[in-house]
Amino acid sequence: MNINKLIMVFILTVFSSNLLAYGSSSSSKKACTKPKFTQFTPPHLAVVAVQSEFSFQASMLTNPDTIKVSVKKIPVEVTINKENNAYSVSGKLPESLTGTYARIKIDANGTNNCKGSDGWLLNIEG
Repeated sequence: MNINKLIMVFILTVFSSNLLAYGSSSSSKKACTKPKFTQFTPPHLAVVAVQSEFSFQASMLTNPDTIKVSVKKIPVEVTINKENNAYSVSGKLPESLTGTYARIKIDANGTNNCKGSDGWLLNIEG
């Protein structure tokens, strides 16, 4: 009887190791590549005047039609230009923001529909 159990364990071990050799289906999934944002102007924590202009660059992995910018939850209209291997994005701080810190928040989708977000903080003079 012990020999039968030993043979059964050996057979199950061989079959299970062969199944593991094929890998899982998750290895065939595409990686999510998020858009990247760089060159924030004015820089993080800079003191700026009311209605100052700001700009940043979005990587070519960004779908430019999905770029949304807000400052303190106020949507901001932006201009998007394609430059070399990136998109140059610029806008103006809302007039209603004075004497406060405000975060410029960026949301966009990548070319493969992966969502990306970033932003930076500015000190708006009052």
